[in-house]
Amino acid sequence: MEAYLQQLLTHSLALTLVVIVFVTFLESLALVGLLLPGTILMASIGALIGGGQVNFYMGWAACVIGCLLGDWCSYFIGRSFKEPLHRLSFFKKNKAMMDKTEHALYQHSMVTVLIGRFIGPMRPLVPMVAGMLDLPPYKFALPNIIACLIWPPFYFLPGILAGVAIYIPASADSGQFKWLLFGAVVLFGLAVWLSWHWWREVKNGISPSARWLYSLRLRFVCGLSWVATLVCWYYLSIHPLMPVYWKLLQKVLIA
Repeated sequence: MEAYLQQLLTHSLALTLVVIVFVTFLESLALVGLLLPGTILMASIGALIGGGQVNFYMGWAACVIGCLLGDWCSYFIGRSFKEPLHRLSFFKKNKAMMDKTEHALYQHSMVTVLIGRFIGPMRPLVPMVAGMLDLPPYKFALPNIIACLIWPPFYFLPGILAGVAIYIPASADSGQFKWLLFGAVVLFGLAVWLSWHWWREVKNGISPSARWLYSLRLRFVCGLSWVATLVCWYYLSIHPLMPVYWKLLQKVLIA
């Protein structure tokens, strides 16, 4: 995906932005989004931004447009075709998940629409289910607009950090710095993932994907991952190349 976008950039930045809109539209579209590796696609766009090939704010705006188009298409698909959708084998196979989504939308529609955009499998489903439940457009609109505005930077971030790191001047310390940065990002992602499963365990009992980390082991590994993340970020903060990296990052984000 990144290589394809880079090739497009040699011809037209406008065309690249159209592709970004199209990619985020498909990634947000009902059911279709389940088939696409959304996190990888967004990280690839982030890498282009970090490399200075796409302006951060232009890329952000393109993603917001794609998100809104995909979510509202999904909403009206659910609203217009609720009966045929209920007969799909996907809904029968995932009845428990769909029931939970419906219950969450009934109880806390705003929070569910907002948070649903940040949870991979739920992103293309929540707007469609909201439409199937005839959630009023005004109740869907506010959390959806907020979510579409704040979602892209979070998913761009790993790619931006990697793209900026590529442009650090080569030196004896640059390899060490890049590995530290990679470790800090991976450990942070792991810590967030473990914290999410810990919260799910507290709320709903043990989750299927956390059975092997049940109880004290889950808490221990979660705490250890946060400590390792903080240690990594500390060594990054005192690294001689950190001021250089920070200036490059600011240039990308402020330009």
